[in-house]
Amino acid sequence: MIKRLAKCIREYKVSTVLSPIFVTFEVILECLLPFYIAGLLSYMEGARLGEHSLQLWGTEGMFGIGQYACILVAMSIASLVCGMLSGLFCARASAGFAKNLRKDLYYAVQEFSFENIDKFSTPSLVTRMTTDVTNVQMSFMMIIRVAVRSPMMMIFSAVMAFILGGNIAWIFIAVVPPLAAILFFLMWKTMPLFRRVFKKYDNLNESIQENVNGIRVVKSYVREDFEKEKFDRAATDVQKDFTKAERILAWNNPVMGFFFYTVLSTVLFLGSYLVLSETPVGFGATLKYTAISQLIVYGMQILMSLQMFSMTFAMIAMSIESMRRIYEVLNEKSTLESPENAITEVRDGSVDFENVSFKYAAAAEKSVLEHIDLHIRSGETIGIIGGTGVGKTSLVNLISRLYDVTEGTVKVGGRDVKEYDLETLRNQVAVVLQKNVLFSGTIKENLRWGNENATDEELVEACKLAQADEFVRAFPDGYDTHIEQGGTNVSGGQKQRLCIARALLKKPKILILDDSTSAVDTHTDALIRKAFREYIPSTTKIIIAQRTSSVEDADRIVIMDAGKVVAVGTHEELLGTNDIYTEVYTTQNKGGKAISSLSEMDEGKGGDDNA
Repeated sequence: MIKRLAKCIREYKVSTVLSPIFVTFEVILECLLPFYIAGLLSYMEGARLGEHSLQLWGTEGMFGIGQYACILVAMSIASLVCGMLSGLFCARASAGFAKNLRKDLYYAVQEFSFENIDKFSTPSLVTRMTTDVTNVQMSFMMIIRVAVRSPMMMIFSAVMAFILGGNIAWIFIAVVPPLAAILFFLMWKTMPLFRRVFKKYDNLNESIQENVNGIRVVKSYVREDFEKEKFDRAATDVQKDFTKAERILAWNNPVMGFFFYTVLSTVLFLGSYLVLSETPVGFGATLKYTAISQLIVYGMQILMSLQMFSMTFAMIAMSIESMRRIYEVLNEKSTLESPENAITEVRDGSVDFENVSFKYAAAAEKSVLEHIDLHIRSGETIGIIGGTGVGKTSLVNLISRLYDVTEGTVKVGGRDVKEYDLETLRNQVAVVLQKNVLFSGTIKENLRWGNENATDEELVEACKLAQADEFVRAFPDGYDTHIEQGGTNVSGGQKQRLCIARALLKKPKILILDDSTSAVDTHTDALIRKAFREYIPSTTKIIIAQRTSSVEDADRIVIMDAGKVVAVGTHEELLGTNDIYTEVYTTQNKGGKAISSLSEMDEGKGGDDNA
């Protein structure tokens, strides 16, 4: 896992290396500063007692103090510069690492098949790209700076304390094990809470996403209070776990304070005794009172370094779960990949289902499709009728290889879809799905999703075929009209027709309309079908519909029930022989004969949208 995440450092390797290098210099300088201050104090004490040839305020005395002062100022400036450079490189490395991590996650999701996407919920993917990446970024930043600084500060401070204070420095070493044990115990207690809270973040984001996406339904049914309560429960769950974790971590500061003041009192008491008694503290030397203050500084540095290291450990512990969640996405392999030596040209729009069975999960007990045998000639118009949940959408999803069959073979242009390059296949199979999606941007920008190089004339032609040109021109800005997020400023029927036009711009060999004219009136629906028949006769057209009027003029109509093809024929053939089709047709036309025949409609008119 670490190895895979480390690949995201990439172009920020130099910054990643330079940050700990400058941290090292910063630590060395910070540890030398108290030592030189102790030397300065000793020099001044010696001058006061007349140990130098001249008095303190003589020329040589001031020159000696000036030397110490210059060294201390130079070391302080150098330490400041090293700290600034370390922080600069650390920020650059951590922010760049997070950028690459988010990019890799996003790119990975783009390569997923529908099966892979079904495995992760949308709120969970959003949490992984935002909160989880931020946690890993913070952890990475602390690893290359704080996690380097803390142990080095402890080691150098301990060494300098022994040099300056001899055996009295063992006091600092003695408190490290019990303090470390307590701090790491606190971290260990909080780790399960942090693991649990990220799953609750997913639930929180899911509540937000559902509410925002369905805000019109929420307001229509006056369910704001219910949604508020649901969000409050999710937010409270997150708050409880964080509160419990923070309550445990709150012991960190008082524990540190207790140990610090215990060490301070001990050093002051024992140090004073050793100074007054002139007892040797090591190497035959005695402790000077001028060194006691600097020993306290080193002791503070040791204890604070341990505290910083424990907080780094806490951040790493919290981010481990985030790392695992990110790695789970990065390590996910698409279930659909182009084969070696893939076919890069689709011969024609013929489609063959040969004994096809399909289930969405290998562990599923029942297949969605069972033993489908269906052969569609290139250029045919095929209608598919059936109740909800009988497998109509699942069937057409196999044509563009959004899923792979469980059994049997699906062929396009006479070749197994698994032999094609995925991009080639999907460029030749245009699908207008049940849920039509328009993106923020102009109508032109949305249409060019079908063909980014399409000319304005081609955009207009596609819209005319989809019966969209008239209402687009009615907008004040025409084709430059801005579409709001999700297409909220156009009606359902308008959105469907724009999506059909977008699909036509691909100039596909196979066009699939998955209940894509449900929001337009029957007259406009008939105009769209007429345009298809006249202007794209060589394109295979597969129309999934709930209305029999949408498929009456199809070359053949496929009736599906319980995941099986139960009948295939023309409108006239099925009307007298198939009970399902006859019942649907009779029910829909009970109130009067619907406009279905192309010869009956007015070629120059379009109907109103059913929003």
